[in-house]
Amino acid sequence: MTKKINLFANLKSDFASGLVVFLVALPLCLGIALASGAPLFSGIIAGVIGGIVVGYLSQSHISVSGPAAGLTAIILTAITDLGAFDVFLMSVFIAGAIQLGLGFLKAGSISNYFPTNVIEGMLAGIGIIIILKQLPHAFGYDADFEGDQAFLQKDGSNSFSFLFDVVNHINLGAVVISLVSFAILISWEKIGFLKNLKLVPGALVAVAAGIVLNEFFIRTESPLAIVKDHLVSLPVPQSFEEFKSIIITPNFAAVTNPKVWVVGITIAIVASIETLLCIEASDRMDVQKRYTDTNVELKAQGLGNIVSSLLGGLPMTSVVVRSSANNNAGAKSKMSAIIHGVLLLVSVLSIPTLLNRIPLATLATVLILVGYKLAKPATFIHFWLKGKYQFIPFIATLVFVVATDLLKGVALGIIISVIFVLRGNLKRAYSFKKEEYEDGDVIHIDLAQEVSFLNKAAIKTTLGEIPENSKVIINAEDTEYIAHDVLDLIREFKETRAVDDNIKVKLKGFKDAYELENSPEGSNHVKIEHYYDVAKRELVQREINKEDFE
Repeated sequence: MTKKINLFANLKSDFASGLVVFLVALPLCLGIALASGAPLFSGIIAGVIGGIVVGYLSQSHISVSGPAAGLTAIILTAITDLGAFDVFLMSVFIAGAIQLGLGFLKAGSISNYFPTNVIEGMLAGIGIIIILKQLPHAFGYDADFEGDQAFLQKDGSNSFSFLFDVVNHINLGAVVISLVSFAILISWEKIGFLKNLKLVPGALVAVAAGIVLNEFFIRTESPLAIVKDHLVSLPVPQSFEEFKSIIITPNFAAVTNPKVWVVGITIAIVASIETLLCIEASDRMDVQKRYTDTNVELKAQGLGNIVSSLLGGLPMTSVVVRSSANNNAGAKSKMSAIIHGVLLLVSVLSIPTLLNRIPLATLATVLILVGYKLAKPATFIHFWLKGKYQFIPFIATLVFVVATDLLKGVALGIIISVIFVLRGNLKRAYSFKKEEYEDGDVIHIDLAQEVSFLNKAAIKTTLGEIPENSKVIINAEDTEYIAHDVLDLIREFKETRAVDDNIKVKLKGFKDAYELENSPEGSNHVKIEHYYDVAKRELVQREINKEDFE
């Protein structure tokens, strides 16, 4: 039974956080549209649908959906290859339908297998990317304001070389506004008497202060005044007819185009994986530790992309930047995401002129603080103290997320984690010890609770190194499951090699059959039986029950 949620229970805090996310999402929606080679308004549409439609359908209380920087390269290439934006929208429609189908197929459960250290590494990597990308804007250098979150730039440079180039393009007005915004954000969290004003988020105050300060510079004709190129740039329709002309619908006649299907499948896969990763990250950020049904999330994303395509919007995913800002602003429920979507819609219809007065330097400062919280030093220390098996996948994921992209970084982190798990399982499959007696060595091999086929090689090597004329005790008293391959290996060792090399073998605690733990009842019940016939099973059982060696 699903617990009913009162969306209006925390309206004050959710409205404040939704307002902050709206202010963060607005320039990102525009920037990603620019980077994707799509109409600017398509980014806003995706943000509105991601907030209202996906926000309402999703079960996540923290995540916020919208156009994602990780899809910009795919979109840009697709629009170029398909030749028209309306044809591309058909691919987005197909991608949404595929995601909807994946949700019904319960494909969202794959997110349960993302290791914690990989998720944290992804978050820290994204935090570093945010800082690297927003620092130039904090200094008034907005040349790359295209929403691109990649380490490598289109001109072959990278984020670090871009930072060095900032020295030649410093805008003193932007620097002043950034410092004031930074002081407000820090003060809002640290100074005691301001805690009573917690309902008003520091990011909102910083944005308001940035607008007021720049307006003061303009009115006083100060050289610190920030010009239009360094402010939010939102299209301003002058009439309803002009507004309608912005909306583009999919070209359904393109459904027979194989390239449209290839793009649709690609977007569906990439967007679904990024969404699942971000949902896992959002659940970890949630202070109330609520968990999201990832299958429901895939359905919500699918419907969101279908609606977005019908209205001329970009494809969307759950986005860590927006989700982090939402969490840090104190969101309590998914009403915050819905409010952010409503505010996006209202703003572009009613107050675009006011929004176009927001300095990009202020928004950059807000995002830099968000990035720091994702990649704070305490996280690095935490995984370092947990040991190399936790730290190496964490740091590898972080480095590759920053240097390449999110999917490659996470893939590498998961591969390294799997290698470490397999290595650990090989070591934990059994314990090996040798006792010295007057009449020779007694070798004890104690099997672990579960022994899978992955442990076969290690056990085979150990049995192969047992010297002639030894005495061996193989103990399975604590073992709940042994794979067929390992059972056969032990049987062959006892019946063949032990006889040839005069090795006396004692088997303790072996069962006639093994059941996989947590296996489902009924027809799907899994029962592992020995391959030997009844006579051989009885012989083995007699050997198990003997107290002494023959």
